[in-house]
Amino acid sequence: MKKILSTIGQMIIIFSLAACSQEAKETPATTPEKQSQNGGDSAVNNDEKGAISSNSFFEPFKGNIDHIHGIGYAGNQNAVFFAAHDGLKIYEFGKWYKTKKENNDYMGFNATEQGFYSSGHPGVDSKLPNPIGIKKSTDSGETIEDIALEGETDFHVMGVGYRNNAIFVLNPEKNSLMESNKFYRSEDGGETWSEANVNGLKDEILSVALHPDNAAIVAAAGKNGIYLSKNKGESFELITKKMQGTSVFFIEDSLWYGSYSGTPKLVKRSLNDESEEEVALPEMKQDAVLYFAVNPQNEEEMTFVSFNGSIYQTTDGAETWKLVVAEGKLQ
Repeated sequence: MKKILSTIGQMIIIFSLAACSQEAKETPATTPEKQSQNGGDSAVNNDEKGAISSNSFFEPFKGNIDHIHGIGYAGNQNAVFFAAHDGLKIYEFGKWYKTKKENNDYMGFNATEQGFYSSGHPGVDSKLPNPIGIKKSTDSGETIEDIALEGETDFHVMGVGYRNNAIFVLNPEKNSLMESNKFYRSEDGGETWSEANVNGLKDEILSVALHPDNAAIVAAAGKNGIYLSKNKGESFELITKKMQGTSVFFIEDSLWYGSYSGTPKLVKRSLNDESEEEVALPEMKQDAVLYFAVNPQNEEEMTFVSFNGSIYQTTDGAETWKLVVAEGKLQ
């Protein structure tokens, strides 16, 4: 998992595309002092049946979660999916599940209303080529549909609109459709591609996100901050100052972003008037928000993964946070 390191008296986040090959940390995180004892447990009914628990493609999961490469409420099922190096892990009504097959190393994972898009590498139980290119699933990962560049490219930086299925990627190496180290977009679910000029985006980019409905709106998290585009990625504006961008996520009227400048922050920025509201985070030492998602069925429910592999969830609009996973270990 990516780590936060101290160098020359200043905290900076080191990005590594080789995260899959690193060993997972084994030391449990300290429970945040400010965390509520129930952390929103009153909203969880462990006996409630959901789409995941009722689906024969899934089974209960009790292991550790290592090397997460994306999260989201895939298929609008009221359950949050985690793309781990050994397949999908799902948290639904306080219980954990995993897929029985197609346990692929999903990278660039993006949840959509119908399912998810992802890139990555095949698991040991999969017949997919390596790398898998860009794939799509509309049945929670049981069936994997080819979109583009199968056997050619593994995309780590990829954003997909939740309802519009527009795609925005950073291509790491030349392939049959794209030049190396350039950004490309598709507005038809990956059938056709065009290069994005990305003027103003000269930075080391960790992640990108697309608006769920408006394909013209794109955000990026980079070493120098958070960037926003309103013209399909043709040009970007740096909308933060003196901070490291760590994550980006859109809902209809807002951009959620994570940042780090000595302490981690989570901010909700209005797309209408550009006003910002900082949301209280649980206490995290030398850590920050890496992946973040809001439940489309209930915006009071939010989930994030930290750089050190911990997972937090709130069901009351960030009044309290529950520590769900401590550095890879289920709680």
